[in-house]
Amino acid sequence: MPLDNFRIIESTLREGEQFVGASFTTAQKAEIARLLDAFGVECIELTSPLASPQSLADAKAIVALGLKARILTHVRCRIEDAKVAIDTGVDGVDVVIGTSSLLRQFSHGKEMDEIIDTAREVVSFVRDQGVAVRFSTEDSFRSAREDLFRVYEAVDAIGVNRVGIADTVGVATPRQVYELVKELRGRVKCDIEFHGHNDSGCAIANAFEALDAGATHVDTTVLGIGERNGITPLGGLIARVYASNPALVHKYDLPLLRKIDGAVAQMVGVDIPFNNYITGITAFTHKAGIHAKAILNNPETYEILNPQDFGMTRYISIAHRLTGWNAIKNRAEQLGLTLSDEKIKAITEHIKAMADERQISLDDVDGLLRWVNNGHALPESAAVTT
Repeated sequence: MPLDNFRIIESTLREGEQFVGASFTTAQKAEIARLLDAFGVECIELTSPLASPQSLADAKAIVALGLKARILTHVRCRIEDAKVAIDTGVDGVDVVIGTSSLLRQFSHGKEMDEIIDTAREVVSFVRDQGVAVRFSTEDSFRSAREDLFRVYEAVDAIGVNRVGIADTVGVATPRQVYELVKELRGRVKCDIEFHGHNDSGCAIANAFEALDAGATHVDTTVLGIGERNGITPLGGLIARVYASNPALVHKYDLPLLRKIDGAVAQMVGVDIPFNNYITGITAFTHKAGIHAKAILNNPETYEILNPQDFGMTRYISIAHRLTGWNAIKNRAEQLGLTLSDEKIKAITEHIKAMADERQISLDDVDGLLRWVNNGHALPESAAVTT
């Protein structure tokens, strides 16, 4: 199966730094790098050392941490840029150039033959320095396929380690990603990387389809932060692959995701979305009565992810009109109360009536359960509290 040996190129310190709220200090970058390394990502990608003097210093500082993850940096497809990148001591240099007609016209002005010549020159130079090299096209899905295959085959022939496909504007569909990667897999021997933006909401699905078609690496960022709507989120990719086969992600320290998401969210000044993959506050919350009953009998009925694998716990919400008596019974048992099914069902109906009158809390439910358990009758009116 193609997903058996996929690898993550974690780009929070490159793509993620392009998020509008990101302005990482050197210390913050080191903290993020250490967390990602402890999580087990295979590669950490850094901002181009040519971006600013501090970016150059930060790249050298991250290299000096001595992490297990391979440290990469991302630069333009130019010999001069590659030289600066190599001098930082990184394990790999990721070079990129735009191949869509829009970027060729409005960015660098090169025709495809010139792009291919430049790619060969830069890839050969980096490879000859004993450093791993990736060549990626930019805006791949608005580029002509024949142009893409020409340049990928050219760099594969001279020993590039990895070629990259970039859905730079988030325009691709999962089917388009699968078809392009599948054909490329049949044309090149090197590894294949996928970088997908989330402008149209397909980043996770596109990344998964890329892997299923034969890609070996996927770019992610924590919480998906990046340019505009960002790219494939680390937690989202893990959730999607886990749902396919949990064994595929057991190589990662899954409970560490919560700490990683929280740390980066604080650094960039955002809250973790309530519905965030795995670490959102409602990710393992169940509310509807029929859901709660089934979850209590067998969590797999409504959970494709096991919260315990991620160091999380499920929560069954019961203080509302949709609650069911099985959930109320479970809460009574948690409180150590002994109530018959008949009493639990009567209490449940009273809770529903209370919730129709006003917003209630778990304390209201617990108070009612204890009230009846102590031998008192249910209040005649739902408006009366115990």
